[in-house]
Parts: sequence; structure tokens; C-alpha cells
Amino acid sequence: MKVLVIGGGAREHALCRSLSLDPDVTALHCAPGNAGIAEVAELHQVDALDGAAVARLATGLEAGLVVVGPEAPLVAGVADAVRAAGIPCFGPSAEAARLEGSKAFAKDVMAAAGVPTARSYVCTTHDEIDEALDAFGAPYVVKDDGLAAGKGVVVTSDVEEARAHARSCERVVIEEYLDGPEVSLFAITDGTTVLPLTPAQDFKRALDGDEGPNTGGMGAYSPLPWADPKLVDEVMASVLQPTVDELRRRGTPFQGLLYAGLAITSRGVRVIEFNARFGDPETQVVLARLRTPLARVLLHAANGTLDSEPPLTWRDDAAVTVVVASHNYPGTPRTGDPIEGLDEVAEKDAPHAYVLHAGTSREGGAVVSAGGRVLSVTATGKDLAEARERAYAAVGRIRLDGSQHRTDIARKAAGA
Repeated sequence: MKVLVIGGGAREHALCRSLSLDPDVTALHCAPGNAGIAEVAELHQVDALDGAAVARLATGLEAGLVVVGPEAPLVAGVADAVRAAGIPCFGPSAEAARLEGSKAFAKDVMAAAGVPTARSYVCTTHDEIDEALDAFGAPYVVKDDGLAAGKGVVVTSDVEEARAHARSCERVVIEEYLDGPEVSLFAITDGTTVLPLTPAQDFKRALDGDEGPNTGGMGAYSPLPWADPKLVDEVMASVLQPTVDELRRRGTPFQGLLYAGLAITSRGVRVIEFNARFGDPETQVVLARLRTPLARVLLHAANGTLDSEPPLTWRDDAAVTVVVASHNYPGTPRTGDPIEGLDEVAEKDAPHAYVLHAGTSREGGAVVSAGGRVLSVTATGKDLAEARERAYAAVGRIRLDGSQHRTDIARKAAGA
């Protein structure tokens, strides 16, 4: 089949890499893509938020499947427009994507489905904000109700910082703090059948030791040697299947990738948030371990025939991703800096380590930075220690002026 991927980050590069290795994929296209994706897919310019434009592009390419990567096009209804054009699309409708587009909507769905999550208040006035902060106390968890590119959440013990963030949001969700480690668990669903992927853990803070501001994610690893072997089954039964069932009951079935951000608390598993698409950077490590060819599974989800798909199969290898970010990220990033060393990684570290592009573009013959998170350096190994060693060896070959990365991704889990 011919496949069109929408987006231009490292998540989309990971998707394109997996799809390019799938023998069922006869032609691979991406819009708008980036300098790295251009090596495995044909790039096209399109306004990713314009459903009609995306549908026209898919029709012109005779695509047999469209995969929408980022959240903003999903919330904008791009998947609806593609499906209306008669093309199978992996990605939820705008109505179902509200699960990510509105924290308050997600809380309402979870309450109806009996899904365990943090107690919360939805606030729109200064008085409501102050009352909610007083009710929960420190640490304060304050979430912008809408999309914020992974940076709309503030967790702080400083009430003034919490209040300032809350007041900067038009509508805000303030909730109780959930203790315990966090886990990301993805599931592919056609609105009825749910296929869970392997769990991963990401690192949101900018600096080592989980210090510094929140980011879109600075690294990830999989598998989780410390997690309960029954975790996936438990989350399937208490979170993923009930949520999919509730959305179908409401007449807004969720077809695509349901992402559950979880806290493993002293009182059991609790949902921190839902996303309506593959997470970044967890996708990079999850797809590095997936043995099942990807295109067929996504097409079954898009067509409502996922019940014919056997359980996914996984490689025994561990995977680690380290994000290389530009100067000043997550503030206003510096762009236009040349990136060197990519050829060295390809020559010396492949196939165990490779670079997935995020914020990059090509100027003349050079690849330059074009965003905050610039590269995801991904490596596999027989265990986390080996995967981690290979990832950081590859990171060490990359030269980008002023760049930053965390040095402790998967360190604790690998026993390093």
C-alpha cells in the first residue's frame, strides 16, 4: 500500500522508519517531514491543520492509508476530512481527540468509565483557582485545559508559581498530586478492539535529576525492568478498554493511538492524562522494539477490523532514546545552527544506534537545527545498560553548537 504520514517531528521519523521497513509499504510519503524523514519518504508541503488540503494530497497520491502524527491536526479534524474523502486514516476524529484536547473532557470520560485518576477541579475564575489550590495543598499540579505541546503542566511546591500558571490559562484543571513512578502505555484501537503496546518511561524535565522546567520530553526507555509483569493487563482492564468502550457508547468511537500517562501510586495505578496520538519520545523506543510489521496493524485499526490482528510481538532487546535539544530549550530555541556528526553515527553505530530527526531542515548541503528538540538518538542492546551505552556513544559524535541533553536517561533502571 501507499502510506502518507502527517507531521515532521522525531515521532513521525520513527513511524516513517518502521513503515519503510515494512514489505507491505510500496510507497511512503510524509508532509511536511524533515531532513531525516527525507531519507526514507518523499516529502510534500501541506498545512497539516487544513483537513481539506491533507485530503487532497492523500487523494492525489492515491494513498491507501494516512497516519496523522501530531495532536493539533487531530483536534482540528484532519482525520475526519481524510475519512470523508474515502481514505482509511489512523487517527481519531476531532470529537474523540478531545480526550487530549480538553483535560476537563478527559476527566468527564474517566468518571463515566470508572477509570482511576486524580481528584480534580476545573477552574475558570481567580476565586475558583485559589479555592482549588487551597483544597489540595502542595505539591500543586496545574494543567492548561487545552493543547500546550506537552508543556502546559506545572508541578510545583511554590503556590505563587502554581497560581501564576493557572491564571495564564483560559480554563485550567487543578488536581491532587500523584506519587510514584510514571509510565507511558500506548494502545492501538479501532474503537472496539484494543491492542496494547509495550510500556515505556519518559523524562519530562530539562535537566539531570528531574530538575529544571517541563519539556516535551528529553528521553525515554523500554522495557521497564522494575514494573509489575501484570501492569499491561491491569491497565487494559481498568483504563484502556473502559475508556474506549465509553467513547463508543457516546457515539464518538476512538480509532487510532490511545496514550495513557500513568502514575504507579501507593494506592494503585492512576491516569495522569490521555493523549490521542503516539507520544514523543516514547514512540522512538517502543517502535525500536516492535517486531510486528506496522502498516497492517494501523490499517486494521483505521478500517475497524483490528479483531483479526493477532497480539503484537516484541524483540527482546532494550531501547533507549536521548533527545538532543537546541540552545535555550524549552524557552525560545536558537535555530539555524549546523549539525555535524550524523554521517559518523550512520557509519560507526548502525544498526544498533541511529538518529531520528525532529527540529531539522536542510540548507544547501547542510542539516541545520530548526526547532527546540532537534534529534532523538535511539539505540538498542541486549539490556538497558548496553542500549544506554550505545545511545550516549552516538550522542557524543554529534556536534551542534549550544546543544543540551540529559546524561541520566535510563541510568537508574539500567543499574548504572
